[in-house]
Amino acid sequence: MSKVLAMILAGGAGTRLEPLTRERAKPAVPFGGRYRIIDFVLSNFANSGVYRMKVLTQYKSDSLNNHLSRAWRMTAFLGHYVEPVPAQMRTGLDWYKGSADAIYQNLNIITDEEPDHIFVFGADHVYRMDTRQMLDFHCAKKAACTVAAIPVPIEQGREFGIIDVGPDGRMLQFLEKPKNPPPMPGNPKMCLASMGNYLFDTDVLVQEVVRDAANEASAHDFGKSIISELYKSAPVYVYDFAQNEIPGQEAKERGYWRDVGNIDVFYESNMELVQVDPVFNLYNDRWPIHTQPNNYPPAKFVFADKEHERVGHATDSLVAEGCIISGGHVHRSVLSPKVRVNSYSEVEDCILFENVTIGRRCRIRRAIIDKNVEIPPGMTIGYDPVEDKRRFHVTPAGVVVIPKGMKVT
Repeated sequence: MSKVLAMILAGGAGTRLEPLTRERAKPAVPFGGRYRIIDFVLSNFANSGVYRMKVLTQYKSDSLNNHLSRAWRMTAFLGHYVEPVPAQMRTGLDWYKGSADAIYQNLNIITDEEPDHIFVFGADHVYRMDTRQMLDFHCAKKAACTVAAIPVPIEQGREFGIIDVGPDGRMLQFLEKPKNPPPMPGNPKMCLASMGNYLFDTDVLVQEVVRDAANEASAHDFGKSIISELYKSAPVYVYDFAQNEIPGQEAKERGYWRDVGNIDVFYESNMELVQVDPVFNLYNDRWPIHTQPNNYPPAKFVFADKEHERVGHATDSLVAEGCIISGGHVHRSVLSPKVRVNSYSEVEDCILFENVTIGRRCRIRRAIIDKNVEIPPGMTIGYDPVEDKRRFHVTPAGVVVIPKGMKVT
């Protein structure tokens, strides 16, 4: 078995997820009630048998570092680890100038580990993937680099790196966020997008990031600077993510991948989870999503005073451990641990982060409420767009976002 190392890029500022990233790195943003976004890529590697992972961090990394150290303690006896690597500034006084520069500034890791192949994956996507299947494809093709890709609607193509591929899977062209994305062969409504997940032969990766670092005009980005040039001189192949097979996965989930890089996509991706039969199934115990275990009590639903409409219940919702629904009604919502919803309150189409308290007789709709926020009794949120915009952050799709620890009055 070849020696493999995973290097996970988790240093981006995540400005499009503001204000959720005001006090944390994007990969540390909670998702699905009890996970962090980074748990998905780490779980994919762990479930695939890739147990050596370096997480390159930078902006506001304390929350992320805490999560990695507490939730992802691997078996050192067997040489397994998930290790955060802060920006070390080994090459100068600059922080990471881009994703390629992040690898360049940490070449000492590659020298120390001496892997045969290196996965370079992002940390802010939600999906399941057996990365060993991508490695098998890479080796079978004798590729210098393999890029994982997925079809997306052509109107969304300008947000991604778009790939033109030959019949044998070799990359013929790479366009970074083109204004007019070329359609896939045989399907004019779709184009083939890079997932930002790469697999390199080690010597190729080192050669390319060193070459890129010497170019002062470069954007030092994998898509713009590395892949867009490498395919012209070396065998770069495209791995079809839709062909990846996961144990216990239903056919409808195959190819599921969400870039939760902005608030509205983040919100919709969470809301998909509360469907009766969601596409992405959190309950697949043959490919679990790992995260930090909590010693919290079970969720509790109290009061059944139907005469006075004081009934604690939740419908079509995810309710994490430690929550208390105390005479309130929760519908189509995602509740993280230790949320409390008090009597006569109505919470609908919401995402509530850890330790949020909803006072009595509140009406809250289409809102994301970050950690440690207390909503006073009688408050209405999500029903008056003008008032909401005056007081809170509101996304283009009308989702109200209340930042971590905000004093709401």
